[in-house]
Amino acid sequence: MRHRRVLLPAFAVTTLFLASACSSQAPHAERSAAAEHGQRIEADTAPADDHADHSLTVAAAPTATATATAGPGTAGRQAQAHRTTLKVSSYDSRTRRAVISDKAKGKGSSPSATPTPSAGSSAPARTAAVGDVIASAPAPGAPHGLLAKVTEVIGETDHGTEVQTEPATLNALLGDDTAKGDVPVDPSAFTVDKLLPDVKVSWSKTGDVHVGPKGAKVPLGSLRLDVNAGIPTAKDAPVSATASLHGFVQVAPQVDFAYGGAGTDTAPGSAYLGVSGDWTSGWAVKGRAAAATGTPLRIPFAKLHADPVLQVGPVPVVVNLDLTCYLQISGDGHVTVDVEQSLKGDFKAGGTFGPARGWTPVSSSDMTSTPVRASLSSAGSVKTALGAEASVGLYGTVGVTADLAPYLRGEAAGTVTAASDGSPPKAEGTWAAYGGVDLSGTLRLPLSIFGTPVIQRSIPLGALHREWKLAGGSLGA
Repeated sequence: MRHRRVLLPAFAVTTLFLASACSSQAPHAERSAAAEHGQRIEADTAPADDHADHSLTVAAAPTATATATAGPGTAGRQAQAHRTTLKVSSYDSRTRRAVISDKAKGKGSSPSATPTPSAGSSAPARTAAVGDVIASAPAPGAPHGLLAKVTEVIGETDHGTEVQTEPATLNALLGDDTAKGDVPVDPSAFTVDKLLPDVKVSWSKTGDVHVGPKGAKVPLGSLRLDVNAGIPTAKDAPVSATASLHGFVQVAPQVDFAYGGAGTDTAPGSAYLGVSGDWTSGWAVKGRAAAATGTPLRIPFAKLHADPVLQVGPVPVVVNLDLTCYLQISGDGHVTVDVEQSLKGDFKAGGTFGPARGWTPVSSSDMTSTPVRASLSSAGSVKTALGAEASVGLYGTVGVTADLAPYLRGEAAGTVTAASDGSPPKAEGTWAAYGGVDLSGTLRLPLSIFGTPVIQRSIPLGALHREWKLAGGSLGA
């Protein structure tokens, strides 16, 4: 059968940010060196340069991720963020109390002490003070990272300085800088919870590191899940009509992040957070399938979680990514199918912020579908999907949810005549098989973590839907 390529229309995407032109290299070099080596440049000692390039590099953070802090500045703004040897030794999410210690010394230090600076740092670290904003990679008690502001220094403990905190926002650390980047998520970073017995996980990464069944071929950076499962049949279906689904989902997810500098005193000029990636899936359905309750039946078969850390200049930005892979079935139990489909493409879902429009959704997908085989007998309908729900957030708060559901649908119309002599029934009419994809999702309140105005209610991404015909024929042919 011929390949059918379908391009799904992308929703309009608001411009993420405008990067200022670099016409003065000296101030840029000074700022870059300060951000790299941990120097503090207080707001009242660093003259503004409207022509300087304030763009920060966005990349996967190194294994030994440094904590970033910014102390109180002037005019109500924080001073420039810098790397530090301090770390979050523990955090209590109920009381929002944290213990801050100096990893250069290997133990806590007193407020009056001057900890040894980290390698490559020209500025001495100090323990936290009231008004400091702290950004930390995952730490004890803060498995999704911590972004907090110190409101009180409580005192010393055997493990460091105990402080009271309150939630902070990224613009307090990123200030006038801009940043934009797409960072792939290491497939080995995912924890996988198998929800069905027959689920196999495969992935590969550089250095010839491979996990999965022998002979499984997975592109570098991709994660693959294979599943085999029985699916419900109609109550009156014969034993021979047992239905089953087997297939795989292969995805190479990446986190998309952008910050557009200080637009106003209360919000950045722009922001973006989303998830995207390459997608490949293939599955086959056989038998006489039906939804047990008459409504679509969704069966999750694996849950995945990762907390990739992005290094945005000196600041560790912790992204929380969850994926739930599922199979879904709906049908009337009257049609017997033998269908198979392969699908390949990409997807993008997220939210973008601009001062004029606020938060707006972004969703797009480009898929190519190939029917491997397709046949239906008798009149009826069936629809199966092999998809994934994704959620992406920052520091433990969910900002965007998306549901990507490639599906396979079959329907047959006609009559089925039962023979009185015991021979098989005869069917007359037509049948058709269709491929398609649905993409939906929601922007959530916690996107205000960028420092943007709070979203008053959840904003739907908008339902993106496309369907195309795979094959067709005559019943009984």
